[in-house]
Amino acid sequence: MTTSEDQPKDHRRPNRNRNQWLHDNHFSALFYTILLIGYGMCTPGAGVSDTLPFTPGEKLTYVLRWENIPAGEAEMEIEPIQSVNGEAAYHFIMKTRTNGFVDVFFKVRERIDAYADTRMERSLAFRKRQTEGEHKRDERIVFDWASGTAQHSNFGQKSAPIPLEPGSLDPLSVLYYTRKALSEKNPVIERQVTDGKKSFTGRADIIRRETITLKSGKTFDTFCIVPRMGDIGGVFQDDKEARIHMWVTADDKRLPVRIMSKLTIGSFIGELTEAKGLRQ
Repeated sequence: MTTSEDQPKDHRRPNRNRNQWLHDNHFSALFYTILLIGYGMCTPGAGVSDTLPFTPGEKLTYVLRWENIPAGEAEMEIEPIQSVNGEAAYHFIMKTRTNGFVDVFFKVRERIDAYADTRMERSLAFRKRQTEGEHKRDERIVFDWASGTAQHSNFGQKSAPIPLEPGSLDPLSVLYYTRKALSEKNPVIERQVTDGKKSFTGRADIIRRETITLKSGKTFDTFCIVPRMGDIGGVFQDDKEARIHMWVTADDKRLPVRIMSKLTIGSFIGELTEAKGLRQ
């Protein structure tokens, strides 16, 4: 997963503050959360293209780093069109895992399966299976559009149903919707998102168009997106110095190529290393 060049030069273990932060704030969920709040927010309508920038068979691979320490890998892929409750649906998958170096201290494995209708207008099903150290989760969201409710469960323990706002998407499907909707015509973007326990409207700004070069040496013409931190909870809400930036390619494929969070104790970066099965 990593090369010798990726390893820290002095091969020291991360200090206690970094280890404690990874544990307390769920390392595997950080990349997922950054994507959710960064890319999951676009208003339907103006600037939305009928041509999807992705297709079944696409697979994107990211290397994850904490400061200069390689920490793991994430993959996002699209399975063939499936039927969910009689409705044609995209099947999106995201996998996150720590590498051998971090496994020694805090092993993480996570898989998310999300299903959205082929018009990318609403979510149909969602499941997240996660192992973090000794902690495990098996979460599901049941979308009942007939009754207008969504319900979250973990290992079968159900939360109270919540109202479904029109056009609501789950935290993973919304990433793909945004790739469809992202446009310079929408400098302020927002979208309704639900995790089955709460529903909220995420907001962000496209602050500039920028050419960036990744650690791999590849260069991309991108849109830089910054979420409004007042809309974000958890560690980002508690840290006044927290900042998140995301870069999505400005071409017709709208690939998320870099995600970076800055906190008082350091930076977390995810960068695209491989892209297969892209739409022609």
